[in-house]
Amino acid sequence: MEEKDVITILSALAQESRLRIFRRLVRAGVCGMAAGRIAEELDLPAATLSFHLKEMKYAGIVNCRKDGRSLIYSANFKGVNNVLGYLMENCCQPQDDTDIEPYCESEEIMT
Repeated sequence: MEEKDVITILSALAQESRLRIFRRLVRAGVCGMAAGRIAEELDLPAATLSFHLKEMKYAGIVNCRKDGRSLIYSANFKGVNNVLGYLMENCCQPQDDTDIEPYCESEEIMT
């Protein structure tokens, strides 16, 4: 994953409404949710939700599919897991140019 892609994704989540939308989509799982239901549950105007979902889709953190007349949105779990992997890939690894041992225990990282 490229650094610019990680920045785009993290920037998309660095906004209160988008973070709430994403967290709700995570709870919905792979089945996703209709845009109208998201708007109702999060008390967001349809135009506001549409704007945020467009930004999130551009960033690659949500997927969208058509089901009849409804647009169904779901979290892009693979994309977000790739970001987490990118952020953690060098965690607790010794530095190549020093003899410094890593401090953290692997169990401490995920708690």
